[in-house]
Amino acid sequence: MKEWKLRLKNLSEKEFIEELKGKGLLPKQELQSFREASGLLKWHLKEAEELFKEVGFDFLRNPPKPQKELIEKVPSQLIRRERIVPLYETDEEVVVGTDNPFNREGIKKFEWLLSKPVKVVVVPYDEINNLLQGSEEEVVQEREVEKREEDILTSLEEAPIVQLINEILMLAVRGRASDIHFEPFRDRMRVRLRVDGVLKTVREIPKSKIPAVVSRLKIMANLDIAEKRLPQDGRIMIRAGGKEIDIRVSTLPTYFGERVVLRLLMKESILYSTKELGLLPEDYEKFMDLIKSPHGILLVTGPTGSGKTTTLYAALSEINREEINVITVEDPVEYQLDGISQVQVKPEIGLTFANTLRSILRQDPDVIMVGEIRDTETAEIAIQSALTGHLVFSTLHTNDAPSSITRLTDMGIEPFLVASSVIGVIAQRLVRKVCPYCKEFYTPTEEEKRELGIKNFSGKFARGKGCEHCLGTGYLGRTAIYEILQIDKDIKRLILERKDSEEIKELALEKGMKTLKMDGAVKVTMGITTPEEVLRVARS
Repeated sequence: MKEWKLRLKNLSEKEFIEELKGKGLLPKQELQSFREASGLLKWHLKEAEELFKEVGFDFLRNPPKPQKELIEKVPSQLIRRERIVPLYETDEEVVVGTDNPFNREGIKKFEWLLSKPVKVVVVPYDEINNLLQGSEEEVVQEREVEKREEDILTSLEEAPIVQLINEILMLAVRGRASDIHFEPFRDRMRVRLRVDGVLKTVREIPKSKIPAVVSRLKIMANLDIAEKRLPQDGRIMIRAGGKEIDIRVSTLPTYFGERVVLRLLMKESILYSTKELGLLPEDYEKFMDLIKSPHGILLVTGPTGSGKTTTLYAALSEINREEINVITVEDPVEYQLDGISQVQVKPEIGLTFANTLRSILRQDPDVIMVGEIRDTETAEIAIQSALTGHLVFSTLHTNDAPSSITRLTDMGIEPFLVASSVIGVIAQRLVRKVCPYCKEFYTPTEEEKRELGIKNFSGKFARGKGCEHCLGTGYLGRTAIYEILQIDKDIKRLILERKDSEEIKELALEKGMKTLKMDGAVKVTMGITTPEEVLRVARS
């Protein structure tokens, strides 16, 4: 961007228009912007080309066909509106063509989306039109944010607030974001995307536009725009890039206004295969043994956003077949699973986890998934279900696998019931993966090896240098680290004796269980992730 600005030689847009007028290349009429002027230059291409070169711009006639992979990185609406077309890429930069090289704001957007410095070349007005038409026919139409009848994303297409929100949504989809945060402050609204578990600021919205942005989001989610004092929850359904996206909307009144968070659930993106979960071979065998048990409770534990739903859905997809009846009770139903009956709880009408679970037991199930064990009543019914021959999957919020056992007893469940019903506990966390496009290997320090508990390791660790693919972070995508506790007769004995989680953990480690940190350390030595990521989520 800096080089591009230098090539302007400090000539402003208005000064350049006057220069063109002075050379007789433009009529003397009042022109507000170079965009308005560019269409008039087509009659004086040769002279205009010379003048562009004088002030440091490259001028390109008969531009090459745009590279499809570059076009796919930029929202089609943005290409058409800004009249900027990505043409081709070199090692150092992306060359874009435009008939308005003074469109600084537009070019900044392209630099961010393309994650690389941009070189601007001036393309004649008519040829930009041809490029826009060609790119639209080949690529743009299939990537457009599509509108369902009940969706109002593309209504009032030219309204500035609608355009702004559409652009942010498209940035989020193409950037693989899981959440969008709209956060009001004294003088602005900050917009951040959560990508691979980390938040990144992508927009600053002026204070004057905050009410309109919040109102637009609330209208899209069918929320009450007049209610600003209470939190609200809603839902938006859109299609983008041929994918159906379910967006959960949550508002929260703060000191400077309503904060809005959008969670993007992309139905096509969830992993349903157990082989893609990131389990090491020995842990994969343990996992498969647990999910193929005839009865009992398998618990998956970890904080919100640690991938528990993905693990449970992958398990259900693995065992689901015509011969068995699988029913789930969830809050919310995040993804639809083919061939599985899924129930959304509605506490406001009495459809709680516990009540739904009772009803499910009258539906002749073989496998039941309970989204979360939140109270003693749900825990008791889940345990009774397991003891009467059902396989039950559920989740808890604990720091490690052994703590889940003591959590159940703390909820008032008798130890003999826990020992008789629970077959295993899987604790997990998500860590970012090293970007494969800029991965480099280095010799770790003794301190790094000591912190991971692998002092004798003699190989190299991996890290990402940062590139356009990972937006300079060095990370691309996420995987999970696991701690799998299998409940055998010795662990059952400790449960019956009401031993604490530390004693259970000590015995499990003797029997070969890997802690979260140990599993993470193995994945560091394999070049999958970094020490910083593992220690961020699993210190002990």
